Amino acid sequence: MRKRWISAAVFVCTVCFSAIAGETLYNGIELPDEWPPRVEKLTREPMPVPYLQDPPEVIPIDLGRQLFVDDFLIEQTTLKRTYHKPKYHPANPVLKPDKPWEQADAARAAAPFSDGVFYDPVDKLFKIWYMSGYIAGTSLATSRDGIHWDKSAFDVRPGTNEVLSHRDVDPTGDGRHRDSSTVWLDQYDPDPTRRYKMFVTTPVPTRWSLALRCSPDGIHWSGPAAVSAAQIGDRTTVHYNPFRKKWIFGLRIGQPAVGRSRAYFEHPDAVAGTKYVPRDSVPWLCADRLDPHHPDPKYNSIEPQLYNHDAVGYESIMVGLFAIWQGPPNGVCAKLKIQKRNELLVGFSRDGFHYYRPDRTRFLTVNPTEDAWNWGNVQSAGGCCLIVKDKLYFYVSGRAVGGRFWDGNCFTGLATMRRDGFASMDAAADSGTLTTPPVTFKGKYLFVNLAAPQGRLTAEVLDRNGKPIPPFTRGNCNPVTTDSTLQYVTWKGAEDLSKLAGRPVRFRFHLRNGSLYAFWVAPEISGPSFGYVAGGGPGFTGPTDTVGIAAYK
Repeated sequence: MRKRWISAAVFVCTVCFSAIAGETLYNGIELPDEWPPRVEKLTREPMPVPYLQDPPEVIPIDLGRQLFVDDFLIEQTTLKRTYHKPKYHPANPVLKPDKPWEQADAARAAAPFSDGVFYDPVDKLFKIWYMSGYIAGTSLATSRDGIHWDKSAFDVRPGTNEVLSHRDVDPTGDGRHRDSSTVWLDQYDPDPTRRYKMFVTTPVPTRWSLALRCSPDGIHWSGPAAVSAAQIGDRTTVHYNPFRKKWIFGLRIGQPAVGRSRAYFEHPDAVAGTKYVPRDSVPWLCADRLDPHHPDPKYNSIEPQLYNHDAVGYESIMVGLFAIWQGPPNGVCAKLKIQKRNELLVGFSRDGFHYYRPDRTRFLTVNPTEDAWNWGNVQSAGGCCLIVKDKLYFYVSGRAVGGRFWDGNCFTGLATMRRDGFASMDAAADSGTLTTPPVTFKGKYLFVNLAAPQGRLTAEVLDRNGKPIPPFTRGNCNPVTTDSTLQYVTWKGAEDLSKLAGRPVRFRFHLRNGSLYAFWVAPEISGPSFGYVAGGGPGFTGPTDTVGIAAYK
């Protein structure tokens, strides 16, 4: 296998792999025969990422835009990598607890506790399911632009936009309630009555359980289609890995060395998987020694913990949002009437289990200004992000000071960043290069996501030995000077790349005064990547990008 040098901290590996190769993924990564990997215990050492230490000899790139969030697609480069962060939208908060049913007590709330934000291509609407009233009901709001939201009433609880009442979760009235919830728009299930799925963490006598409810429209929900047989933690969440067609149950656990953390369980069927949770689960994710501590000196000695993890398939990777708890404990928050501090960091996975988290600065942060909607406790929404033309939309919950201590007074905010904008490979006035390892493709047209309005990019195609393949040479490439998230690259004397399809080649990019975010080879001139579109977005007709430039109109 080809080896590449990886600049990272020394890892203490607690994962045991079988020597027999198992499933081969879309990107050439071979999973071990034993999957998920058996983890002995979680520690505060950063998670090892085997596919970066021992990548495939040749990487297929037919699925999705190819992002430079790690070194997987970089054999050699003189460019500098920069990690980027979303910016909060000036219209925030986009949802406020301004309805009577969202203000049931002093802990008013109109915010996702994971729950979900998706764009429905059938109804052509943005949809957000959120906690209405603190750990009370679940409501649905809709939008045509993702910024201005409508809370029109449905017929579930007349006069409100509630779609699941606390009475449905707690029919006995003995104080049980919903906790964390994940809503998913499932565009793969052939049963139309199961198009939407809601996984609700619910207390039952003596334990927490996970209950799955299904819906044809996201409004009218079934009774529990499945209930977990074993105990789970209260902040358990679920996401779908579209690359492997598996439901991933992120089970909230606690371990002495790391505190709040996650165990992993996967199943191809949501109903069957919910029934079995947490059978055969393995310890999975936790906060580690690189995660940020509370900036206040009074709490800086508190070791961070992983409060929550939401994830989604985006283009050719899984994007994970890690809610890192930094304290103080609930008792201190209650005494001082303040919010605990949770902030979001980002991670990336190419096998769905091992997450690479190179940037430990805060991806989506709190605002310590006293009257801010996100003064403390910022957490992610299920679905993680949506694609709106050339931007990514991230919806988060934030807690303001006031009301019920540490968890109430919840609002919803929006943050945006460039499409594919997690990381860029940058060049200044001096030109730099980036060369990929051997890759294969079936498409014809090279596209890039490039910001170089005052710069220039050229590309060449090399054989496995690094020799340019005519006519796809640097000299024949038509220079690109633009700022575009979807830009076609061409060569003189070549109609397209079709004669190289199926052949291992390398791409070498030459860049001056610009930033390169992604590249891909599309089968059509309109530039569709056929990668996954996370929570969707206007113009997309399904869970993958089959439309290319049409999504920008």
